[in-house]
Amino acid sequence: MKLRDAMPSLKLLVVEDDLPSLELMDEVFTSLEACVRPINDGETAAELINREKYDGIFLDLEMPNMHGFDLARRTRESSWNKSTPIVIVTGRDDRTTMQQAFAVGATFFLQKPVDRQKLDRLFRTVRGSLFESRRRTARVTLQTEVLCNTDSGVVRCTSRNLSQGGMLVEAAGLKPRDIVRVSFRLPTSEVPIEASGVVVWQTENRQGIRFTRLSPQNAEAINQFVT
Repeated sequence: MKLRDAMPSLKLLVVEDDLPSLELMDEVFTSLEACVRPINDGETAAELINREKYDGIFLDLEMPNMHGFDLARRTRESSWNKSTPIVIVTGRDDRTTMQQAFAVGATFFLQKPVDRQKLDRLFRTVRGSLFESRRRTARVTLQTEVLCNTDSGVVRCTSRNLSQGGMLVEAAGLKPRDIVRVSFRLPTSEVPIEASGVVVWQTENRQGIRFTRLSPQNAEAINQFVT
C-alpha cells in the first residue's frame, strides 16, 4: 500500500499575496491530492496557524502587513505548528536570504518564479517528509499517571495526549526548559515507558514535553499505540 493511500490527504497552508501564483499553487497541489488552504494575507495566516494544524506551510517572503520571516517565527512559536515543515517561496536567490530562512525555521526553499512543473516536482519531492512529520506528531488521547523526575524532585502529572515525539501533561511545578525523565504505562502494555525529555512550552497548568531520548523498545511501543 502506498503511503498516500494509507493516510488522509496532506493539509497544506499556502500563503502568497500574488493571486496568479496563489491560484496556481492551489490548483497544482489539489491535483496532487492535497487539501489546500490558500491565503493571500499574512495576518490571516498568523491567526490560522494558532488554531489549526497543517502538514505543510508554504510562505511567500514579500507580503504586505507581515513578512514571511515573521510569519515563520510565529509558526515556530505556535503550539499547533511548531514542528510543521515550512517551505519558503521567494524570488531571492542570495545565500543570506537562504541562511535567514533556515534560521527562522524553514525546512525547504523554493525559488520563484514558480510554474506547474516546478511545483509538481517540489511536492513529489517533499511529500514523503510531510507524511513522516505528520506520523511523528500524530497525537492520541492518553489519560494516565506520569512521574516526572526533575532536578527539584519527582512531580506527579496526568497525561492528556501522546505522540511519538512527546506528550501533553497537566502538572504543577514544571516550567519551560526543565529537563525531565518521564515514566508511565500504556494501556496496551504492562511494560513501563521511560524517556528523557524537555518541557518546550506551557499554557496555564498544561505542559508540552518533547522526548529527547527513548529506547528502541519504548519507541516501538509508543508507535504501535499511536498508529
